[in-house]
Amino acid sequence: MNAVLAVKQYVAKMIEDSGPGMKTGVVSMVYTQSEILQKEVYLFERIDSFNREPMKHLKAICFLRPTKENVEYLIQELRRPKYSIYFIYFSNVISKSDIKSLAEADEQEVVAEVQEFYGDYIAVNPHVFSLNLLGCCQGRNWDPAQLARTTQGLTALLLSLKKCPMIRYQLSSEPAKRLAECVKQVITKEYELFDFRRTEVPPLLLILDRSDDAITPLLNQWTYQAMVHELLGINNNRIDLSRVPGISKDLREVVLSAENDEFYANNMYLNFAEIGSNIKNLMEDFQKRKPKEQQKLESIADMKAFVENYPQFKKMSGTVSKHVTVVGELSRLVAERNLLEVSEVEQELACQNDHSSALQNVRRLLQNPKVTELDAARLVMLYALHYERHSSNSLPGLLADLRNRGVPDKYRKLVSAVVEYGGKRVRGSDLFSPKDAVAITKQFLKGLKGVENVYTQHQPLLQETLDQLIKGKLKDSQYPYLGPNTLRDRPQDIIVFVIGGATYEEALTVYNLNRTNPGVRIVLGGTTIHNTKSFLEEVTAAGFRGRSTESSQVPPRPSSRR
Repeated sequence: MNAVLAVKQYVAKMIEDSGPGMKTGVVSMVYTQSEILQKEVYLFERIDSFNREPMKHLKAICFLRPTKENVEYLIQELRRPKYSIYFIYFSNVISKSDIKSLAEADEQEVVAEVQEFYGDYIAVNPHVFSLNLLGCCQGRNWDPAQLARTTQGLTALLLSLKKCPMIRYQLSSEPAKRLAECVKQVITKEYELFDFRRTEVPPLLLILDRSDDAITPLLNQWTYQAMVHELLGINNNRIDLSRVPGISKDLREVVLSAENDEFYANNMYLNFAEIGSNIKNLMEDFQKRKPKEQQKLESIADMKAFVENYPQFKKMSGTVSKHVTVVGELSRLVAERNLLEVSEVEQELACQNDHSSALQNVRRLLQNPKVTELDAARLVMLYALHYERHSSNSLPGLLADLRNRGVPDKYRKLVSAVVEYGGKRVRGSDLFSPKDAVAITKQFLKGLKGVENVYTQHQPLLQETLDQLIKGKLKDSQYPYLGPNTLRDRPQDIIVFVIGGATYEEALTVYNLNRTNPGVRIVLGGTTIHNTKSFLEEVTAAGFRGRSTESSQVPPRPSSRR
């Protein structure tokens, strides 16, 4: 199961069937511009740009989402065609009435082909996809437009991977149940499309809700891909470096794609310390090759060798300068924001149960002027989620510390908003304390041995959920099947979808599970891929505004039990 390959094959088939033409953002995630040019696609245009010149010598590939607006744009295009022939591909199921409207508009008979190619999602990594949707719910209910779009994206993924799955969903989440029902309706309605060759063990779609684990998107990250997204932000494989001090013009925006960047592909899941030494090796390798390129070109053979090696050398030069810049900026931010110390306390809040030590460490960091407003608020959010019902809860005091520090009201309000979004009352699972004797023993042994790396001891809740699922132990009472049928065997092909957004830490979890469980293939998707900032935007967009900090300073009521 490979999301990138699925979309790549669609694009290759479109080009093979026709010729040069028009493209969209879905394509840029799986092909570079130079790769597309090699396939003789010379022009990239958006269908909504009206000042395009007629080019009757070119054929056009139109790859579009089947929305009302796009169908209308296409109707206008076909009434006054600018290209000789049109090959039209919709990224999802198109209605018969829309096809009829297009046929009526095609008076000059320029349309050669209309097909459905199900690339209606963003393929981030081979095992990760996103729909780039922020703010999918209002409170605890779906925004209707976002539900429709998510259903389309998820069913397109299933069609592109040729899977007709059994569906399980998180019982504690109404949006998870609603999405499961909508996907099932599409599978039932379009049963001919979903009529794939039966496998011995049917594939499984598991639908989860972000509110069950609000801890993971709040943590600082220390593996390359996750860290870049947390500190710099990845948007469709692009990183904006324009705010980096003294940045050169050609590095203001860089692309990080594992498909065509070998260094990134080999290092995206490694820890930051390892990246540093690997960058050094990359630099040394580059330096060794450099003098050879600059030697005198005395013969035709020398010139030929230089010309043949130059593109490779130039590509390596670009890779080196890009990663040195990115890693340099990450190092600068880590030092400037005191992130090693901040992250250590975050991990303690997420993984340990020592209240007095956690409170003391949070208070100490709130006094540190190097800690940013966002990091200070994030520490208090993690404290609020973990010790929400602790008898010595000191949240009012921490909120007062934030206010005294001059942290803006929007961040202080977000503390209670995050608890409202993903607090104990909402969660269907226990995020913090081990559930059974085995888990308690594991945690005890972990405490005895110490952890390999204090900054990466946290495991997302998804790790445990998928581990239980793979072993066939995931409780039906918490994650019921939709419909009467259940899986008798352990699942092999698993698609996990997180409403409210997945994270790159969870992508790493899935990558490791795929590696360590032969015969199991897992693909992770989400309405978006979060870092802390986008997660807080998600919470706000859902309507969880939080109380003003003054009203949160009421001390917890003493328990009536002695």
